[in-house]
Amino acid sequence: MFASVALLLVAVLLFLLLFHSPRAKNFPPAPRPIPILGNLLQLNLESPIADLKRLTKCYGNVYSLFIGPRPMVVINGMQALKEALVNKAADFSGRPQDLMVNHAVQVKAHAPGVILADYNPAWREQRRFGLMTLRNFGLGKQSMEQSILGEIHHIMKIMEQGVGKTTNPHLLFHNAASNIICQVLFAKQFDYDDEFMKFFVGLFHETSKLINGRWGMIYDSIPLVRNLPLPFQKAFMLFKMAHERRLEMLAENKKTRVPGKPRHFIDCYLDELDKVGDDGSSFSEDQLCAFILDLHFAGTDTTANTLLTAFLYLMNYPHIQERCQQEIDKVLDGKDQASFEDRHQMPYVQAVIHEIQRMADTVPLSVFHSTTKDTELMGYSIPRGTVIIPNLSSVLSEEGQWKSPHDFYPENFLNDNGEFVKPEAFMPFSTGPRMCLGEGLARMELFLITVTLLRRFKFIWPEDAGKPDYTPVFGSTQTPKPYCMKVQLRI
Repeated sequence: MFASVALLLVAVLLFLLLFHSPRAKNFPPAPRPIPILGNLLQLNLESPIADLKRLTKCYGNVYSLFIGPRPMVVINGMQALKEALVNKAADFSGRPQDLMVNHAVQVKAHAPGVILADYNPAWREQRRFGLMTLRNFGLGKQSMEQSILGEIHHIMKIMEQGVGKTTNPHLLFHNAASNIICQVLFAKQFDYDDEFMKFFVGLFHETSKLINGRWGMIYDSIPLVRNLPLPFQKAFMLFKMAHERRLEMLAENKKTRVPGKPRHFIDCYLDELDKVGDDGSSFSEDQLCAFILDLHFAGTDTTANTLLTAFLYLMNYPHIQERCQQEIDKVLDGKDQASFEDRHQMPYVQAVIHEIQRMADTVPLSVFHSTTKDTELMGYSIPRGTVIIPNLSSVLSEEGQWKSPHDFYPENFLNDNGEFVKPEAFMPFSTGPRMCLGEGLARMELFLITVTLLRRFKFIWPEDAGKPDYTPVFGSTQTPKPYCMKVQLRI
């Protein structure tokens, strides 16, 4: 018995020593993988960002990792990311179609939406429609601005009730961001206690951690475990429930819809669907349901987590908060409310908001790309179908791109004359054809919410809260660790 076990151990050891994962000639370098798991044990599955930075020092800005048996290429630094996502965008704009996120989101809808869709004519058709429709519904115009200001009024009422008290703003900002995108999608504003609102805010929070966290990596690495009753099954259950609720919302909207007179995004999409014949169009009700989820998820989680980061820093840098308030008071003197156009007269506030986005690093690894054909990057050969991980985090803190890359320093976005400037390395929304569809809405929300709240309130770090922890919780979107804040009315 002992001899058999010893022989088995020797065989396994030899297998490990002799194991070589197949890789293309001139493929980017990688740490040595082990069978089945690849390089998984060399990464902190709670948050791999520090490990990716460490590997960059060893292997350079373009290197590979084996997540299970599959090679993936990690791209770091502005030069490499720009070459891939902008200069060679057609080569690097595909999407992998067999990761956990694809399986979870399409568990019922059978359509990829626009964020996860592969780079093809159907994706271009859907994205073009999305951009046009969002513009028509007033992004950067008065109509959307008024919707955001209306939601801010609700936030302020809640904050006024908590003046002098210590509160946790986590749900407040998520509910507000969710409600703003719901007005675009459904022309409907929900109570924060509404079951629809509670479900989707909870869905986004839980699944963003599952999909890109420990269990998501295990699912993507070891196909044999995919049917086991492990924690990632919760994501599949939640997305099934989400699809059913989207179908209910779609049915409800159809009852009151007047074709040709759209009230919101769903109506616009259904009008487009009415025009479709048997010409192979990509428009369908399944695609609409997936599109709604894309916009709702992206429009809620990223904005809310950036706002949470904003007030975490503003409370702990009171001199920066005060300087913002002085500029806001000066520009808005005599005005009832802020306008998005006011940003042009607020260079310091703009610098602070952009610096918050840089520090928030909300989507550190973007959404994974894939190569659409055999191509090259920074001298390496990368075959078609290779999964690409754009490490946006590496650019947002890259040495040489920022005056102070590792500190909260609004002057990163100011020139010597105090004017607002946006460095090329600022890409929290990614870059190239796959750049975030909702960037315009997010920018407007962040400015109007931050300015309006700072004009009305002073935000204070509670005396008994201890030292702030700025380390974010990793996931598809990163979020600050839970914290509380104290609110005072400004005189």
